[in-house]
Amino acid sequence: MTSQPSPHEPSHFVRHRALVGAYGRELTGVTRSELGNRHLAYVMTFVAGAINAVGFVAVAIYTSHMTGMTASVSDHVAAGKWALIIPPGTAIVSFIAGAASTAIMFNWMRRRDAAGRFALVLVIEALLILLFGLLANSLDRVGAEVLIIAVLGYVMGLQNALITKVSGARIRTTHVTGMVTDIGIEIGKALYRNRKANVPPVHHDGAKLVLLSTMVLLFAGGGVAGALGYSWIGYPAVIPFALVLLATGLMPVFDDVRTARRLRRARAR
Repeated sequence: MTSQPSPHEPSHFVRHRALVGAYGRELTGVTRSELGNRHLAYVMTFVAGAINAVGFVAVAIYTSHMTGMTASVSDHVAAGKWALIIPPGTAIVSFIAGAASTAIMFNWMRRRDAAGRFALVLVIEALLILLFGLLANSLDRVGAEVLIIAVLGYVMGLQNALITKVSGARIRTTHVTGMVTDIGIEIGKALYRNRKANVPPVHHDGAKLVLLSTMVLLFAGGGVAGALGYSWIGYPAVIPFALVLLATGLMPVFDDVRTARRLRRARAR
């Protein structure tokens, strides 16, 4: 639902606000489109690359890289270095907890037919990143490395599970290995020569190739932005990325708030 414009607002402002609101609902609303899924994936992939890079520069761990974290745990177990298991183990557990939290919030909202079933997770992720950016320098000074890893891993789990839900498991913003694999598959299909006329031809998906290639570039670009930002100002470098996510998810959440208020007023009559 949309709010009614004030009669005192300039008409051009009303039009711009309506356009922004419509775009926000297309990105994170319950009614999905391929364009909305694609644009949301681009935003989240860029932010994921930035947060991942900040985590590595700060605490030497890629909190989105669960393959690497699992391999690190295995290596340390084999070497008998039990204390070194704690950082990667924390990243794995936190990532799983974040993904589980997304599933709980999404299904709770879905059963109540809420417009913000996707957006709420994004808003919570944005608020967590915002608080992290404001407070992490203090945590770093007292040596709370494991807590920093836990927060970043949890955020990555939230985000990856969210885009998985939004896209019907077709897109994962932090799983670059899978994206690069699919890029190779599509290139292989494009290069394949269909010589036999009596068998179904092999077709590549050009749109998918463009989507995945763009996402890998955005993840890398976000990584550069995050690493440079951290080298300049430390953890507050994540704050702009948090604000981008917050703006992306606000409209459907506002719609749910307005709907709840109207229902409360109707019951009070």
